[in-house]
Amino acid sequence: MTIQAVMFDFSGTLFRLEQDDTWLADLTDHGGDPLDIEAQAELMRRMTAPTTLLVDLDEEHRHAWEHRDLDPALHSKVYLEVLRRSGVPRAEQAKALYSRLVDPAEWTPYPDTEAVLKAAAGKGLRVGVLSNIAFDIRPAFTERGLDAYVDDFVLSFEEGAIKPDPALFRVLLDRLDVAPEHALMVGDSEEADGGARALGCAFALVEPLPTAERTDGLLTALREHSVL
Repeated sequence: MTIQAVMFDFSGTLFRLEQDDTWLADLTDHGGDPLDIEAQAELMRRMTAPTTLLVDLDEEHRHAWEHRDLDPALHSKVYLEVLRRSGVPRAEQAKALYSRLVDPAEWTPYPDTEAVLKAAAGKGLRVGVLSNIAFDIRPAFTERGLDAYVDDFVLSFEEGAIKPDPALFRVLLDRLDVAPEHALMVGDSEEADGGARALGCAFALVEPLPTAERTDGLLTALREHSVL
C-alpha cells in the first residue's frame, strides 16, 4: 500500500532530552558530596527511560508511574520520587531538575528531524506527532519552525489514553484523514509505538541513541519504507 501519512513519536524519535554541564553541576548526594560521573549518567538514564521502571516504588508511586502520561500531577509526583530514590535527596534540587525534563526548550532535535519532516510534508504526506507525554511539546517545534511541517499533535495527557492503546493511534489517523493501511508509525519503542500495527499501520523502529550518534536514523527509516 502507498504511504500517505507518517506518524512520529517524540522522545527518542524526533527529539531527545540531553543535559549540558549546568544540569547536574550543583547536585549533591545524601552526604552533601557532588554526584560522580557514573551517578550522573545513571540519573539521566532513569529520567529518560521510555517505559522501563528503574527504581523500586511503593504502591502509591507505582500507580503514579503507570498513569504518569495521563496526568501532569502524577507525572511530577512519580519523577520527583524517582529522583529522590536515585540519589537526589534535596527537594529543591529534584524540582529544578524535573523542571528541565518538562521544558520543551531543553529537548534536542535529532540531526535529521527537520530534514525528514520537511521532506515528508514536501511530498504531500500528512504528518503527525503521537506521544505518551504529560506536558505540551508543541513549543519544541514552534520555537524551531518545525510546526510548519506537522499537521497535528496527539498527546496522551490530552486524550486520556496511552500507546499502545489502539484508540490513541485512531485519534491521529482520523485527524490526518488517512486509513491505517496507508500510514507509517515511526518510534523508538517496539512495545508502545509498535502498537500501531494492530490497526494495520506499517511500523519503523529507531534507536533512542544520543543525537550525536544517530545522525540519519529517521531518513533511513523512511527510505526503507519507500516513503522518501
